[in-house]
Amino acid sequence: MAINGLRSQVAIAKNAVWLERNSTHSSTYKRLFSIAATTAAANNGHAAGTASILEFDDDVNMFRDMVSRFCQDIVQPKVREMDEAEKMDPEIITAMFGNGLMAIETPEEYGGTGASFTAAISIVEELAKTDPSVSVCNDVHNTLVNTCIRKWGSEDLKSRYLPQMATSKLGAFALSEPSSGSDAFALKTRARKLKDGGYVIDGGKMWITNGAEAEIFVVFANLAPENGYKGITAFVLEKPWGVKVVKKEHKLGIRASSTAVIAFDEVHVPASNLLGKEGAGYKIAIECLNEGRIGIAAQMAGLAQGAFNRAVSYVYNDRKQFGKFVGEFQGMQFQIAQAATEIEAARLMLYNAARIKDNGGDFVKEAAMAKLYASQVAEKVASQAVEWMGGVGFTREEVLEKYFRDSKIGSIYEGTSNIQLQTIAKLVQKRYTN
Repeated sequence: MAINGLRSQVAIAKNAVWLERNSTHSSTYKRLFSIAATTAAANNGHAAGTASILEFDDDVNMFRDMVSRFCQDIVQPKVREMDEAEKMDPEIITAMFGNGLMAIETPEEYGGTGASFTAAISIVEELAKTDPSVSVCNDVHNTLVNTCIRKWGSEDLKSRYLPQMATSKLGAFALSEPSSGSDAFALKTRARKLKDGGYVIDGGKMWITNGAEAEIFVVFANLAPENGYKGITAFVLEKPWGVKVVKKEHKLGIRASSTAVIAFDEVHVPASNLLGKEGAGYKIAIECLNEGRIGIAAQMAGLAQGAFNRAVSYVYNDRKQFGKFVGEFQGMQFQIAQAATEIEAARLMLYNAARIKDNGGDFVKEAAMAKLYASQVAEKVASQAVEWMGGVGFTREEVLEKYFRDSKIGSIYEGTSNIQLQTIAKLVQKRYTN
């Protein structure tokens, strides 16, 4: 067995032991891990030496296979119900924690898996094939909140919060405000330092993903407004301290994912819950959002693939006109071929950015390109998929209309498409300017 294959088996064994002790769904998850282990073993060594960026090591393949089955068994039966109710089933969140999906990059000493960023991103993509709402819940928790605390938190913060966020407590990233969307650092939320070294936070946030269910918040507030963005500081807050959910938005798509308005009214924060240094909030937010853009690219690529899978299966196997399957007409075949090519291109850009990040390189341009393009592809393919299925695709009996609604958010959150274009243009200009 190759080293990667052995690592996969060790990881599976550790997860099986944890699940036996802690999960109320342990029998289901142990079965999923067992199937994934078999698949990973069968694929052992396959990725070694391959030239394709879309071939993964055994650890990533194990996660992908396990999450695919997790989606079939746990998520898929609840997708329509959650969308109609505009509410995430708490059992889904509990299941993601129980299945070890909420601390992918978190080191093992804090209760996490200790896997790569590419592994985390592949899980986001796989979840989105079934439900982009579940995918973004996982993505924000892993790539934004966990990352902030893991990279900039003191040892005290990491030891207090990372184990909780690996096992039971959902996180939210609170940056956006009514007056600071694309201009994220025009925020009005204020922090005031107390004589005892602690802080008081006043203000509000909006568009906060996971806001309704989260128990731990990474919050950005300006501690020194006279210094502009250099006064922005990050803090870790707990909901019981006075974080209030004022409103839950009713949205076009990703309805099961909560998007909330939250408020802080004289919320006291201990000095130990400062994240990083005073005035470092700008740097923390920018670096986390750059990673987060890869996460949204993964969500959109997965969404596109999920819509494509359903519609193409239908036109090749279910729907006949003029004596043959609809997918056999050349006009349809060309559309399908074009969509398949664009999804492949989006995935190549996605995993190129993820691997540059994993290898410690500068990935800002690649992340912006991946998010921009994957969002465009998701919207286009989801729209075409509805058309390919005709009247059936337009009804709520089928999931295609949901993919279509869900796709629109890709060009809006974690940096609009225009912001991505601006970022790309600046970096291209920098490269070519003498």
